[in-house]
Amino acid sequence: MIWKDAKISKRLRSHLKMRSLLSCLAILASFVLALPSQRDSPHQVKERVFPPRDWEIQSIAPSTHKIELKIGLPQPNFDILEKHLYEVSDPSHTRYGQHLSKEEVEALVAPHPESLELVTDWLVSHGIGKEDMTRSPAQDWITVTVPVGVAEKMLDTTYYVWKHTASGESIVRTTSYSLPIHLHEHVDVIQPTTTFARLKSFKSTIHRFDKETGQIVEQSNTPIISASGISVDPSCNATVTVTCLKQLYNATDITPSATIDNSFGITGYLDQFANFQDLQSFYAIQVPEAVNSSFTVLSVAGGQNNQTLSEAGDEADLDIEFGFGITFPINGTFFTTAGSPPFIPDLGTPTDTNEPYITWLDFILAQDEIPLVITTSYGDDEQTVPKSFARRACAGFAQLGARGVSLTFSSGDGGVGDGDPDPATQSCITNDGTNRTEFLPLFPASCPYVTAVGGTIHVPEVAVDFSGGGFSNYFPRPAYQDAAVTAFFDNFPNGTFAGLFNPYGRAFPDVAAQADNFQVIIGGETGLIGGTSAASPTFAGFVALLNDARLKAGLPSLGFLNPLFYSTAISGFNDITSGNAPGCGTEGFNATVGWDPVTGLGTPDVGKLVALVTSV
Repeated sequence: MIWKDAKISKRLRSHLKMRSLLSCLAILASFVLALPSQRDSPHQVKERVFPPRDWEIQSIAPSTHKIELKIGLPQPNFDILEKHLYEVSDPSHTRYGQHLSKEEVEALVAPHPESLELVTDWLVSHGIGKEDMTRSPAQDWITVTVPVGVAEKMLDTTYYVWKHTASGESIVRTTSYSLPIHLHEHVDVIQPTTTFARLKSFKSTIHRFDKETGQIVEQSNTPIISASGISVDPSCNATVTVTCLKQLYNATDITPSATIDNSFGITGYLDQFANFQDLQSFYAIQVPEAVNSSFTVLSVAGGQNNQTLSEAGDEADLDIEFGFGITFPINGTFFTTAGSPPFIPDLGTPTDTNEPYITWLDFILAQDEIPLVITTSYGDDEQTVPKSFARRACAGFAQLGARGVSLTFSSGDGGVGDGDPDPATQSCITNDGTNRTEFLPLFPASCPYVTAVGGTIHVPEVAVDFSGGGFSNYFPRPAYQDAAVTAFFDNFPNGTFAGLFNPYGRAFPDVAAQADNFQVIIGGETGLIGGTSAASPTFAGFVALLNDARLKAGLPSLGFLNPLFYSTAISGFNDITSGNAPGCGTEGFNATVGWDPVTGLGTPDVGKLVALVTSV
């Protein structure tokens, strides 16, 4: 997986050394000529957002409440990293599969030395010692923990305690912050300040049934045929199991290896605990050969994995049962990241409830060994995440892709927004102060460096009516999508949903998988669960099987998937052409021939994909 091109590496090192030398000279000159005036430069607003909908100010935040500030410094060479990412992910490029090393990625996202010096000097001027600053491996993030009173002086702002009217969750935030003028070009983002995302897990429904047997009797005995032309057990139309998914997606003949350094990861947030006992019970019913096998738990920023059965998380159990069930015996890891709303803002301790992606990225990017496939089933409306923060988190996902990691994210459970087709009751209102009705894309699914997974249901498959999809307002359409999305619009009725979405934005989802009626065991009880939170670990599990085939053939991991899927591997998907996903007072987009913003390119035919990915 390591980038072996010595000439390119040498040029990169030479470029960075020369840049560093010139930068040092520039810093020296600037300190001699301008440092006193820079220290005294006035504050100017760096970022401002409108007061968010559904949040109310409760009080001024206690000045002694401690807050963990993450300061993102610019990455002047990110465009070079992006170029490498697309080259090593493009099956038509000579460098396909030649992923970058950890050190090469860090060199490409390192900030300018001047940015490091000036931001450090600013922090020291507010009484923060260098020993109290935590820096990411690439030094592009600086983390400090300070009382709110100090943060308010640093950022010339006032923090408030905000309460979400529907959930009751509380957070400490501000709607604007300022920086000394001379720092504006040296700081990309500071959070938590203006982020009001709630980090939801994408569950549409949970149904309990028959605690004794955990079975649903299918009335019909007539065999059903999948889009791959394979006979599927008729019970799969009512209850989805690991066996159903392997039948449906043509993977019954694939036996992965436990000895070729393949790996699979699942992220967990919001105190969602993955229960070992539930997994063993699930294995006993659905994957008996996996009984007594386990997975590794890695704590991020103090994240817990409470094993009290009553504390088992529905999201976490769903993810591990189907993710690890599909991929057994591939090495599995569950990442549990600290932070869970609601919290009490006067406890005097830092809490990470709404910036978990950066917390997790800080951790994962510092690791030498990373799972080759990682699935995430969390996110929120793109508009609740400031663009500066979304771009930096997305850039972190790009770093993982460049290192050969495949990332899948659920596309959401609200169709084009809130899942409500009634214009009188829909809640898709913009956060920009205009209060317009607009489709609400999801983040991180809208990031162009991840693979967003939508949902289907039944056999033959149709789009499930909650499958999230649409077009980003933050990220432009990447080139790898041009042909597929242009073809969609060529057949899209002119003027439909005019003004409700950005047709030039990054389109999602990219792919789809089954997303409802999954048979799970949670807290010792058997039941059915649904949501694109089921689709993402399912699809990711099959990607791990594709990596198994590549590794056995002596090939590197797939890494960033989308350039491959939209080109060479496009014939390895079952096109879903029926169903729609309503929302925002409309019936939403329809599934149709080719790519569509409900099911993407379709669902995987793993047998076909194995042949395709082992020939590039």
